[in-house]
Amino acid sequence: MTVHFIGAGPGAADLITVRGRDILARSPVCLYAGSIVPKELLDYCPADARLVDTAPMSLDEIEAEYVAAHRAGYDVARLHSGDLSVWSAVAEQIRRLQRRAIPYTLTPGVPSFAAAAAALGRELTIPEIGQSLVLTRVSGRASKMPDGESLAAFGATGATLAIHLAIHALDQVVAELTPHYGADCPVAIVAHASWPQQQVVKGTLADIADKIAADPIERTAIIFVGRTLGAADFRESSLYDPAYQRRFRGREAS
Repeated sequence: MTVHFIGAGPGAADLITVRGRDILARSPVCLYAGSIVPKELLDYCPADARLVDTAPMSLDEIEAEYVAAHRAGYDVARLHSGDLSVWSAVAEQIRRLQRRAIPYTLTPGVPSFAAAAAALGRELTIPEIGQSLVLTRVSGRASKMPDGESLAAFGATGATLAIHLAIHALDQVVAELTPHYGADCPVAIVAHASWPQQQVVKGTLADIADKIAADPIERTAIIFVGRTLGAADFRESSLYDPAYQRRFRGREAS
């Protein structure tokens, strides 16, 4: 018996990985975060699978499901939204499984920031303008930010920021980042990336708060801030330059 943690992707059911889909198809038990995982993903489960929505459950109750499946010898598919490596609440579940010597695996998923970038139709790293992307958030009820991991500290680097779980604190985001990026810095907010109700709002640090006030977004959004979002006049990468030699190119310089 194994508990298989699966990154369900950002929302669209067909953005789950093939591996994740196949694990769902053969697991007799599926635990899923019903508030943020689309029900269409459950169509991949066996017709007689035990389906458990963990949205109203405590960690103790979730652990009890793992223990019961372990005793019965049933594999568990555990669906989490996005990718497992960030803000997935998987770490504390793994710790409990390790204490009980219950085997587990992790199958990565398409992260929400990648789906949001696709919705914008942009690459987030642009030659000589921005080569770093910071995934961060602000303090919330679920957990506080560690000392030193502030928006201002990240903003001082000039890197492109992908700020998660912070739409409720948009005024704070604007206030802390404007001194570092300037009021004219591009901002893009993507809500429900890849879902049917996907919403994109573009602006600058100067006007984004007013735009959201006029058309509110309450949750499930990523705030992008950085000069790469508006970059148009930039040098092309050397990767495909005919004069750029690399061992896989197999051609003479022109």
